[in-house]
Amino acid sequence: MTAQWRDELRLKLEDLVDRFVTEGVDQKEVLGAVSEEIGNLHKAYQQDPDPADDDSMVDEPANDWPAAT
Repeated sequence: MTAQWRDELRLKLEDLVDRFVTEGVDQKEVLGAVSEEIGNLHKAYQQDPDPADDDSMVDEPANDWPAAT
């Protein structure tokens, strides 16, 4: 994949920041929150790099509710 995804990422981040700024949130506050959340995502991926491989998740819903029969 080329560097084009970085350009797309930047545009999406700019759109996200602009959305909150136009709603009245200070730009520095939005950028700080985005930075904080990216840090949280980074920590989460360090603990569990592929959450889809987590065996504790149920693949199918349980059919033990009254209307299931």
